[in-house]
Amino acid sequence: MIVRAIAKIGRTALFIVQEMGRMLLFALASFAWLARPPFRLFQIVKQLHFIGYKSTFVVVLTAAFTGMVLGLQGYYTLRKFGSEALLGSAVALSMIRELGPVLASLMVTARAGSAMTAEIGIMRITEQIDALDTMAVNPLQYLIAPKLVAGLIGVPLLVAIFDVIGIYGGYLVGVELLGVNEGSYWSSIESAVEWKDVYGGILKSISFGLIVSWVCCYKGFYTRMSAEGLGTATTEAVVLSSVLILVWDYFLTSVLL
Repeated sequence: MIVRAIAKIGRTALFIVQEMGRMLLFALASFAWLARPPFRLFQIVKQLHFIGYKSTFVVVLTAAFTGMVLGLQGYYTLRKFGSEALLGSAVALSMIRELGPVLASLMVTARAGSAMTAEIGIMRITEQIDALDTMAVNPLQYLIAPKLVAGLIGVPLLVAIFDVIGIYGGYLVGVELLGVNEGSYWSSIESAVEWKDVYGGILKSISFGLIVSWVCCYKGFYTRMSAEGLGTATTEAVVLSSVLILVWDYFLTSVLL
């Protein structure tokens, strides 16, 4: 029993290491194809429209209610210490440092990431990717690289929108609904938010955008040739992307603080 358990652990460890290596080679090969003509600018713009623009509504909606909840909870927490004037800084720092990058990336994963996995997976099952190879069109250059670039550009822009909308959501609840002084709200943000906070949020959003597009494209590209395999790949892509975002957020936060 002990030998079987050790063997099972060893097989699992080898599978994980092999999968990590294949994912790394997949990403490096995709970026390498970006430097080789023909340059797929139209595909990058198309994917940026899909990942960025079409995710705007769900990101704005999530940001508004997240900011309003922060304003509500923050007000009643700070009121216990007589520090309602610091509500603006509490909302802004929470949004810029953590909630903006994490929640926006999770929303992009749920909306765009799952769709990317399903799209590429269907192309794999229906042998459209093999057809691209037959026509001397590299699938990594045509399908994957534009999505990776669009994720690197689109997610930080969505995070910036998320932060702004979230701060205004906190303003709506804190100032307009609960009566916090408007000047105190904005001045506390100005005095508390520093460049390192903004820089940390930008760095997180870029890395999260890469994680989402990378994992979802990889899972779709190596989908098993069945309808069940497509469903499994989509589920694994969303779950793995979400978990990696949260884990990587912790490590980045520990380094940036």
